[in-house]
Amino acid sequence: MAGILREFGPGIWIADGPTVTAAAGFHYPTRMAVIRLSSGGLFVWSPTALTDALRAEVDALGEVRFLIAPNSLHHVFLADWQRGYSGAGVYAAPGLREKRRDIRFDGDLGDMADADWAGDLDQVVMRGNRITTEVVFFHRRSKTVLFTDLIQHFRPGWFKGWRALVARLDLMVAAEPSVPRKFRAAFTDRPAARAAIERILAWPAEKVLMAHGEPVTEGAQAFLRRAFRWLVRS
Repeated sequence: MAGILREFGPGIWIADGPTVTAAAGFHYPTRMAVIRLSSGGLFVWSPTALTDALRAEVDALGEVRFLIAPNSLHHVFLADWQRGYSGAGVYAAPGLREKRRDIRFDGDLGDMADADWAGDLDQVVMRGNRITTEVVFFHRRSKTVLFTDLIQHFRPGWFKGWRALVARLDLMVAAEPSVPRKFRAAFTDRPAARAAIERILAWPAEKVLMAHGEPVTEGAQAFLRRAFRWLVRS
């Protein structure tokens, strides 16, 4: 029987969670990643709903040491994971501490990786966006870039009615994964965003993982240049 976690590359596993409802009734699929660090501990990125079955598979990989909320929108299941793994450190993207005062945060995510995972991951903060501030990670061993909401892709027919029209206009159902137009328009500090994406483009990426959409498994660097052409060309 197939498990919940799927190996995505050396030292990284992904799992699809339940569909969640966001503003205006838009439904989003969810995805998380589990990365085994050089220390043997686990780095859990954007955790989805914690079920008994998922917990058993995660525990089989190692000790959960870090719970990562990579932007201020991906926090719905974070408190459940904190209760389930009380010894794990919980790290917040900028803006999330103020939003979730019920959660004990042990650290804040910035442009420099924490010493506990700096040997395995790089990270960059995409600042200056009115919707959310997202921290983008790069897992060196699998050569995977991890985006949360800044890149999305939904299959045709996922949205119905007027939401399908909005999704099409917003590039959520474009020919390939894209930065939705609402996020593009929300960047108030283009120079800061451009500096961040230039750091991301310098990573030797081979894959791109996103919370909402199927991963890109080849031609990652060329894909990222296409996805952010609207930003880097201006």
